[in-house]
Amino acid sequence: MDDTPTGSVTGTLYLVPVPLGPDEDPLRVLPPATVEATVGLDCFIAEHARSARAVLARLPMRRPLQEITIVELNRNTPEDRLPALLEPLLAGRDAGLLSEAGCPAIADPGAALVALAHRRGIRVVPLVGPSSLLLALMASGMNGQAFSFAGYVPVDAAERTERLRELERRSASTGETVLMIETPYRTQALFDAMLAALAPATRIGVAARLTMAGETTQSRTVAEWRALRPELERTPTVLSLQGERAGSPTRARPKGAREAAPRPAGARPPRPRRGR
Repeated sequence: MDDTPTGSVTGTLYLVPVPLGPDEDPLRVLPPATVEATVGLDCFIAEHARSARAVLARLPMRRPLQEITIVELNRNTPEDRLPALLEPLLAGRDAGLLSEAGCPAIADPGAALVALAHRRGIRVVPLVGPSSLLLALMASGMNGQAFSFAGYVPVDAAERTERLRELERRSASTGETVLMIETPYRTQALFDAMLAALAPATRIGVAARLTMAGETTQSRTVAEWRALRPELERTPTVLSLQGERAGSPTRARPKGAREAAPRPAGARPPRPRRGR
């Protein structure tokens, strides 16, 4: 329910993307229109004030950093604190919402604030910038028409295996690509669990250090990954999977059967055999 006073003029909540890596230059990955909208703001809501200041310090802000207000919103922020964060906007002041990396409100506690802003009648404007999830999907070669984000899977080994197989079944049924993230120090464990739990024909994509130096994107079947057994870096990584759909040519082929070799152009098709 909107409890904003009738006739009041509210500020605009800008959703400001930031670089995916802490050492990345925001002017390299943010388009001019996003930079222009950000540098005029003097009020920000961020996961961590210190890292937000580090990003803003690399932008041509129109006010000194010491004159810019930064309040924190993270996973420890109680829900009853959210209305206070919107008070400057209800008073007519524009503000920017920053994530720790990439786009705010995606796998980010800022989503709850955006939802409340809509209920309070505050204008919300998303700005263009890097999204690790979309970049990973683009580079995966998997289905970009239907996809989902599963976030973090369970850490417990048995629960993790069950969840991965559930996601694989859903992907095989719907054809959707499933995207996942994990903290850098647990990425290898998740990747190894995927190789152990998933079917050989399921595809796994690994996208690491996106937009940063040393960026890598690879997409292979589980069988191909098992043969390689790579050691993944402890770095921000997006993992994706796509299960083999029931009825696909590969799935329908009998075990041990080979694909027919392509005929040369102009060759006559073989005569059909009579029933035995």
